[in-house]
Amino acid sequence: MTSRPDSPMPGLTITVQGEDLDQQGRGIARWNGWVVTVPELIPGEDARVQLLQRQRRLWHGKKIQSIQPSPDARRPPCILAHVCGGCTLQHISVDAQNHWKQENLIATLQRIGGVSALVGPLISPEVESLGYRNRALIPMQRDEGGLRLGYYRRGSHRIVNLNHCPVLDPRLDALIEPIKNDLAMTDWPIDSDLRGKPGLRHLGLRIGMRTGQVLISLVAATDRLPGLEQLAAQWMQRWPQLKGVTLNVQPKRSNTVLGDQTLCIEGHDGIEEHFCGLSLELGTTTFFQVNTERAEQVVAMIRDWIKASAPSASVIDAYCGIGTIALPLAAAGLNVLGLEINRASVVQAQENARRNGLENACFLDGDVAEHLQKLLPIHQVLVVDPPRKGLTPAVLQIILAIPPAFLIYQSCDPATLARDLQQLTGPDGPYRIEQIQPVDFFPQTSHLECLVMMVRVNSEAPPQTA
Repeated sequence: MTSRPDSPMPGLTITVQGEDLDQQGRGIARWNGWVVTVPELIPGEDARVQLLQRQRRLWHGKKIQSIQPSPDARRPPCILAHVCGGCTLQHISVDAQNHWKQENLIATLQRIGGVSALVGPLISPEVESLGYRNRALIPMQRDEGGLRLGYYRRGSHRIVNLNHCPVLDPRLDALIEPIKNDLAMTDWPIDSDLRGKPGLRHLGLRIGMRTGQVLISLVAATDRLPGLEQLAAQWMQRWPQLKGVTLNVQPKRSNTVLGDQTLCIEGHDGIEEHFCGLSLELGTTTFFQVNTERAEQVVAMIRDWIKASAPSASVIDAYCGIGTIALPLAAAGLNVLGLEINRASVVQAQENARRNGLENACFLDGDVAEHLQKLLPIHQVLVVDPPRKGLTPAVLQIILAIPPAFLIYQSCDPATLARDLQQLTGPDGPYRIEQIQPVDFFPQTSHLECLVMMVRVNSEAPPQTA
């Protein structure tokens, strides 16, 4: 379907039909040989779209009018969903979200990695999944209109002002508005982008989903915020579930939200969480999966697969963080060595091992590739949970040179997972895929977590040496 003229230009209104979604959850349509991406356009929907900007052979547009809605369309649970960039799929039914995630993973693995192995059905909530996030870091800015607190508008750096966020745990969501009102009453400079005097930048909220304990963290460019101690004391008195108020100092203009220094202003500098039957300490800067229930399911799958495949094996957990995979594996009786470049995370992992009496879990800080070079020859199982960019070339080459008998890869990006699987399981790779299991850690968004279990093609042969 087209509208004249045939040549695209900014401001031109055309008629298109949604065909698919891109990795950011925007609708994809085709018009006169051009690909057009449109926020909130749903596959199967006919709509009038205004072209905005060209990017090579791609045009970005905005939806002007829905002519024939998709049967998968719905009213978003959040009134700000059409402008807020925090969630990108709220306007699509839960079943359609799940179907797209499953099919997108299959297509990505095949297109990028040449992987055609059977993908298991997506593990997702049986009902509407809201209130699942156990943590938030929310930008703030004070201007002539008052204090704005919220996530960035889709495709921009403008804050969408909010008082509630339905994907947050309701116990955290209930704190946003009163904290915002209290901060608005201060005379502190507030700007997440640090364009004026040093002051507040972000509001951090964290809850132990199993314990109910809450930590409030303010992120600021300075540690000088007059009256902060009194305000923190008021919060501690007002909310019994609040275990501490901290101040994280981040004076740098960068995309890194949290700085290296965290000060405890009132109460404790961390909270307790119960995870896979263990007690974990979580602080302001601790990396911990935002969906506790889904993270527990993934760890249980990893544990059960190792226990069934190699019950007496020694395990390396690379990119181990504070030990959220390593510690439950150790609790199941496995000998586990965690590797992590962040020294603070290793210290916290060691402390969590001590508090749970787990002497069969050890942790080393430093470059993961350097450790693997020395340790892979004497371990049978390797678990990797790399950041979104996937395995580094150095780590990948070491795994290929010294392949352990069993490899488990937890990924938060299907594209980088597919890239790495191409080498690990391709014609010249040392592994075959036993299981691919997608897990929906982030309902209402286009993000997807995926677990891949692999066995060395000749698992009885000793691993090669570097």
